[in-house]
Amino acid sequence: MHVPELKGKVVIVTGSARGIGQAIAERFAIEGSSVVLADLDHDGIESVAKKIITDGGSAIPIATDVAIEEQVDALFDTTLNEYGTVDVLVNNAGLISPVKHILDVDKAWWDRLIGANLTGTFLCARRAAHIMANKGEGSIINMSSGGATKAHRAFVAYDASKGGIEAMTRALALDLGPYGVRVNCLVPGFIDTYGASEEVREKQGAIVPLGRMGEAADLAGSAVFLASPDAAYITGHRIVIDGGVLVQQRSANVDTFPPSQFPKLD
Repeated sequence: MHVPELKGKVVIVTGSARGIGQAIAERFAIEGSSVVLADLDHDGIESVAKKIITDGGSAIPIATDVAIEEQVDALFDTTLNEYGTVDVLVNNAGLISPVKHILDVDKAWWDRLIGANLTGTFLCARRAAHIMANKGEGSIINMSSGGATKAHRAFVAYDASKGGIEAMTRALALDLGPYGVRVNCLVPGFIDTYGASEEVREKQGAIVPLGRMGEAADLAGSAVFLASPDAAYITGHRIVIDGGVLVQQRSANVDTFPPSQFPKLD
């Protein structure tokens, strides 16, 4: 199903060199939107932009570290110079690794993950908010995780950042609602973004009620929906795309960091 109202809209997708961000960017391009690809991996977004343009779409790549305010400003300034506005922001950029137990970490580790995930989301949302509020409409879509409400072992900074993103989503929705700007977030589950082996896909899929890992494209439809007029009365909410993982009551048979790997104390 296509959304004709998204044709000609300007969409910034951070973390769009691969995986979920790439799938979302390509889907908006299919809908006729002009897509701005932002990522640390300049070669990656160059490749995605080239593919979108070859397929008849409009896209520009802008190398960006979303944790650095000056680079976020450059991203939005370039977008405004190229396209004149921003209609949709998808805050997808973020880090999961390095995965470390709390007994093995330092502040630099914390700063890196919080900077990429939480601060980056804030900096991009703040710039987008000014543009969208001034024209009385817009959609900001943040990327959360099951870790916002359920804990992972050895994911203290990551889970804290995602919990913060969900709290930020609710707060931004209240601040920006009177200006016609909606803010929501997506919560992906086990998504195969790097071409997992069949063994991994089976192992992860075994705890998913729908019986399979998700694909990056499974997030794209939900992102398009949240940006569309069909979601005009939805703000401050989270859409979970996890095949039913979070609704079940069971002990996970897959653990990213089992206690057997915990640090040994003297």
